[in-house]
Amino acid sequence: MSNDHDDTRRQNGPTTETTMRRFSDIAFTPEVETLQRLRGSLDHYRRAAATWGPPDALGEAETAFLGERESIFVSSVGANGWPYVQHRGGRAGFIGILGPSTIGWLERSGNQQFVTAGNLATSDKVAIIAVDHANRQRLKLFGHARFVREPDDELIAALGAPGRAEGAVIVDVVAFDWNCPKYIPQLFDAEQVRAVADPLRARIDQLERQLAELQHAR
Repeated sequence: MSNDHDDTRRQNGPTTETTMRRFSDIAFTPEVETLQRLRGSLDHYRRAAATWGPPDALGEAETAFLGERESIFVSSVGANGWPYVQHRGGRAGFIGILGPSTIGWLERSGNQQFVTAGNLATSDKVAIIAVDHANRQRLKLFGHARFVREPDDELIAALGAPGRAEGAVIVDVVAFDWNCPKYIPQLFDAEQVRAVADPLRARIDQLERQLAELQHAR
């Protein structure tokens, strides 16, 4: 019989080997394919699946993209069958790359509802959407997740985010897919706007000083 310390140590330890699959292998159930057949898209997706095999791991593009994100949306399913979508955010880099197909993040202090953490106790299946609004890119992931109630120092260091945490979530990604940019609104955060606007403001200030000097010289 294991105690809480043994469970925590096991959860903090190395992840198990994850076999990657095509995104369509999980998302395209028979019911989904029935609708695709009716709409005429099934053959297109089947040709694509025949051309591209399942990946071995997250690629450089995927890990770089996730490492640059400041927020993601995570979907889990409760014991009552209801899905729940949680927003998670932090500074760029809050999502740690822990292995070829493993990611994770620290759970920071919040309203202490623990809905996602509790859901993972009955089903470890999650879906994640990460969006780059400025460049209109979107990455979708399926994975098996677990909640680590007491992350050890090694895991906290690996996630690169020291400070108070109420746990950690580790996700073994089993499939991913990039969405087309259609309908993704192009939005920019304050820092991106400042990077463009500050040089313009400086130029305006310079021109106004020059104009004031010319007017004073008359």
